[in-house]
Amino acid sequence: MLRGLFALAVSIVASVPGMACAEDHKLGMSAALSGAAQALGQGMKAGFDAALGEANEKGGVKGHKFSLVALDDGYEPNRTIVNTNKLIDEEDVLALVGNVGTPTATAALPIALEKKLLFYAAFTGAGLLRKTPPDRYVINVRASYAQETASMIDALLKKFGVKPEEIAFFTQNDAYGDSGYGGAIAALEKSGYSAARSLPHGRYPRNTEDVEDGLAVITSGAKAPKAVIMVGAYKACAAFIKLMREEGSKALFLNVSFVGSDALLKELGADGEGVIVTQVVPHPEAELPAVKDYRAALAKHGGGATPGFVSLEGYLAGRLLLEGVQKVEGELNREKLVDGLESIKEVDLGIGTPITLNKTEHQALHRIWPTQVKGGKWVSVEDWQGVSLPW
Repeated sequence: MLRGLFALAVSIVASVPGMACAEDHKLGMSAALSGAAQALGQGMKAGFDAALGEANEKGGVKGHKFSLVALDDGYEPNRTIVNTNKLIDEEDVLALVGNVGTPTATAALPIALEKKLLFYAAFTGAGLLRKTPPDRYVINVRASYAQETASMIDALLKKFGVKPEEIAFFTQNDAYGDSGYGGAIAALEKSGYSAARSLPHGRYPRNTEDVEDGLAVITSGAKAPKAVIMVGAYKACAAFIKLMREEGSKALFLNVSFVGSDALLKELGADGEGVIVTQVVPHPEAELPAVKDYRAALAKHGGGATPGFVSLEGYLAGRLLLEGVQKVEGELNREKLVDGLESIKEVDLGIGTPITLNKTEHQALHRIWPTQVKGGKWVSVEDWQGVSLPW
């Protein structure tokens, strides 16, 4: 009789939206696990799996254990909508985590907000997710694209002696490209350059390598650019850089973190030398406490993934989410998870950067870690010191 009542109680708890039995809570991810951006989705999944597996192996957090339900959207917004509804309505996930991309976030966000479900640690720096004041159900981990491109502009103008008119842009023709481009333009205008929007700006369609038209825009000017700021996916950016190299360009190519550093370098091969990517997490080989933990957890729970910037971001995001769970008293549900995250104060995950979240601060990290390809591998060039210039 008692056994039957216990089973009934568990069944009732599991049927309440936003709640699950203490032993197992589902997190939902819709990400590119195939297609042109698959390295990003696979990396985020591996990182979250590593963080959750590490915690589960130690007994969970306050008795709560977690699993990740990851669905492939191929970096296509229409598929993201289907996946998001399935994760919420059929899988009854506690939160949506690690969405990959701005166009896919644009598709998923209204659903999450309508259902009052946490949309957490999306792999995008788009302003769409960074409102002032912030949406209660949107919490970011990474720095914004505006912060990444502003860092590039600052370094180009103040440290490398590049003139504004010597800068060009190559971006994906969608909300992602617009977000990064807009941040760079704002930084140039803030520096006092009023003609920023007249600079060469080549574009390409999402999920393609059709870069020739964008290339033509940039190479048809009277003067070759000394620096090209790029806001795209790794396959298209690699194709663009290779073609520019073939035409004899000596430009410095600077990419935002979404490009996927390891995948970009693999695509570029020898043409990668000197390419820059601004990172939003430390180097995956860094001797920092959290990064050491990450490498060990990835080896155990990452499904065979090799260390990289994307999976490190997923891992740190997973660790921070569990810090929020640690703050929850009593029953863990969707609303209390948000409250728990908003009560994080001066927490250092082990990367030397204290994190505070509250009702008005919904972005965990604001720091940029620049890297450059040297000798065929990514090397940290912190504070833009030691960058090799091609001219």
